[in-house]
Parts: sequence; C-alpha cells; structure tokens
Amino acid sequence: MTLEEFLEEWKNSDTIAVHTSGSTGSPKLLKVEKHRMEASALATCDFLGLKAGDTALLCMPLDYIAGKMVVVRAIVRGLRLVSVKPSGHPLATLSEPPVFAAMTPMQVAGCLEVAYERRLLEGIQHLLIGGGAIDESLERELRTMPGAVWSSYGMTETLSHIALRRVNGPDADSWYMPLKGVSVSAGDDGCLVIDAPRVCAETLHTHDLAEFALDGRRFRIIGRKDNVICSGGVKIQIEAVEDLLRRHLSVPFAVTWRHDTRLGEAVTLLFEGVGTDVEAMRETCCKVLPRYWRPRHYIPVDHIPITATGKPARAEAHRIAQDATV
Repeated sequence: MTLEEFLEEWKNSDTIAVHTSGSTGSPKLLKVEKHRMEASALATCDFLGLKAGDTALLCMPLDYIAGKMVVVRAIVRGLRLVSVKPSGHPLATLSEPPVFAAMTPMQVAGCLEVAYERRLLEGIQHLLIGGGAIDESLERELRTMPGAVWSSYGMTETLSHIALRRVNGPDADSWYMPLKGVSVSAGDDGCLVIDAPRVCAETLHTHDLAEFALDGRRFRIIGRKDNVICSGGVKIQIEAVEDLLRRHLSVPFAVTWRHDTRLGEAVTLLFEGVGTDVEAMRETCCKVLPRYWRPRHYIPVDHIPITATGKPARAEAHRIAQDATV
C-alpha cells in the first residue's frame, strides 16, 4: 500500500483494514475503527510530548499497523511526515534526523553499522523500537544514545503499542509502563491481560507470559505461551533458549521442535549455512544451555523464516523442522 492509498482510505472510510503479523500462524485481516486509531495515536504523542510541526519518519510498510499508526500520529498531532522506502537502512537518504522515528530492531541495527546513518540516529529525539525484541547486544549499544530510546509492547489488535520501556538514560528500565488509560493484569494461565477500552473494545487475553514489578503496574514478557516446548515433561520457553544462544552463535538461527516418540517434543535448532560446523555448534549448545534445553536436532536451512514485519515465523519454522529428514 502506498501513502496516497492509505490517506484515501482514511479520508473515505470509518474503518481501516489491518493485517496481523502472522508470527504464529497465517496473517488475519481486521477492520478497526478510526476513532480508536486516533486515541492510540494521541496517547503516544502525549506520552512523548510530540507537538505540531515535529518531523516523523515513516519507514515501515503501510500494509501493517506500525506503519499506519505513524501516519495517524502525524494526522492527529500535525506532525510533518517524512516518508522513505522501507529498508534495512531507513536513514540513508536523509540529510537531517527526524524528531520522531519508529523502527524495527533490524532497521536500528542497520543504521548503527554505517557511520553517517549512526550520526543521524543519534540525532533523533524519540526513537521508538517495535516489531520484535531488542537483543542484549543491541540494547547495550543504544544505552549511550543522546536521544530518548523506547522499546514498545503491543500488537495489531491493540493498534500498535500499549506500553513503553525506556532503554537508555537515567530513566532506563527493564519493565514496560502502560500508557494512560491502559491497565494490565495476569490471567489464570500467567498470560498478560490488557484492558484498553479506548483502543480495543474488549478485554484482550494475550498469549504472552508476563511477570509484574512490585508496583503491580509495570510488566515484562517472558515469552509466548505458544512457544513452550514440552520435552520429556520439561517445559522449555523458546525465547529463553534463543536469548542464551544469541550471545554465542554467529549464524542466524531459530529454535523450534519436532515430534518425538519418546520425548513428545524434541528441541530443534534451525540455522543458516549448509557448511556450518555442526559439531562446534553442538559443543557450544552443550556448554551454554541447561541439559534439557539442548537441541536434539540441528537442521541447516537457506533462510530462517520470518514474517513480513521481521518477526520469527514460528509456525513455518516448526513445519520445516517437522518435514526435514534427520
């Protein structure tokens, strides 16, 4: 979708079509009311103190909620929109930094790799990062950024984020703070429950396993309920395994599982690079992972499956692992 097409849809419709990311299955089409998107946009602008005339960078696809919400924020607050083609280097063609930018972790990492783009990145007053987790090494680099860097939590159903976490500066925090008008709690299954009536008509029971700070308001995500492998009766959170391995493996990878007659589900590692030294990888896993977390299968692939928004395509990874000959 082009910017012109979205603006035309916004002008002539009371509802806007958005697609979910498809990280755990097939993408779904939702119809959302414009006034809820406006409420979400105003909450973000108020939280960040954005004012009319501030520049806002649009560098994400308009097929998904993250890109659409950048435009809606510009509309409701009178921001000056700067639009570039979505890519891994969204600042490459700019001559000066925008006041506000929303990017994926992959885009931020790409900017940090190029000196010119890094200087522009450092000039952004409010950098909002969403669409995926910020890994430890990237967060370390961002801690010294002069502008405010925020990690966001949300999903298509909540019309972008409902909570933010400061990544750098004296107010840096490891917990997400809900925006005004949003309350969160834990369901009976330990998953996050979101009550945000201005942006979502019904209380939303997520599949994200959460823990809460002592104040009962701030939270952080442990992983997805869908991403628990039950291997020999031991429950293993996929994200926890990936977080440990990310510090030690130099090739792109994803943790998934295969059916196993003895264990039920066997931890499986997909990795890019047919010529990769599997034995060295196996030794690394044995050194850094608890016994029951260690992969039983190592499967080389041409590319680790990801969604159009850059998230791990978990359902596709499992399909690949299940169909592979091992």
